This record gives sequence, structure tokens and C-alpha cells, in this order.
Amino acid sequence: MIELIERREDHPEVQGMLTLPFETRQKSRFRARLDDGREAGVYLPRGTVLRDGDRLVAADGLVVRVTAAAEPVTTVRSDDPWALARAAYHLGNRHVPLQVGRGWLRYRQDHVLDAMMAGLRMRITVEAAPFEPEAGAYGHGHHRHHDHA
Repeated sequence: MIELIERREDHPEVQGMLTLPFETRQKSRFRARLDDGREAGVYLPRGTVLRDGDRLVAADGLVVRVTAAAEPVTTVRSDDPWALARAAYHLGNRHVPLQVGRGWLRYRQDHVLDAMMAGLRMRITVEAAPFEPEAGAYGHGHHRHHDHA
């Protein structure tokens, strides 16, 4: 089993890929299979959150790139910045992990939240897409802005 023990944001040489949903990427210790089927154990410092594009380095020097898996999400859009801010406020008030882009918000698909967003007149798209929520105001992990929907 490959033991992935260090996170790096960039490393030029990648010898494997690891595609994971956000729920798994926010754990610091877990077992997984690389995209090519090899078994791996991830052993990172507590509080580590993996982001799309991170590199994990194994004890033997092997470098693996983390990819955010497509998962069931809802993306809401509005051309009105005030309406979008209002929607973000209501989602944040419910402590919903939230990805923020230019003109859109994304959260894990939930029919109750979808109904609330419809009531706020948001354009709603239920889809399978990578989920990269904000790190949070007090988060100690790294954070990158992804502006693609």
C-alpha cells in the first residue's frame, strides 16, 4: 500500500491520480484507491483539507495529484449581486458549506435548500460537478479561488 504523508500545492512530476469527493478530502487520515487501482493510505496532519490540484507525496517519493470528484450539487445563479448576496446569507445562516463563484453559489444538493433558493428567485441547476467550498473565515488551510462553474 502507498503511504501518502505530505501535501504540496505544486510538484512538476505526477505519477498517479486520486479522485475524491469533498467529504473525503476534508479527512486527514483515510484509505483510498488511486485512479489506476493502486491502494493508498493518506496520513496527513489533522485539519488538512485537500483541494483539487494538490499533490500528495509518498514516503518513497511517489507524487499523486488530487482531483475533486464530480458529486451531486446544486448551483444557483443570479445576475443581481444583491440577490446572490441574500442567498449566500441564508445558506450561511444554516452553516451550509458553500462554494462561491462570480455570479453563482454551489452547495451539496438538498431539496429543502433548493426550494428555499427557488423562493429567493435563484436560477437553479442540479448537476454533478466538483465541489470546492470556501475554507471559512477561521480556516487554517490553504484556499484558492476557482471561478469556473
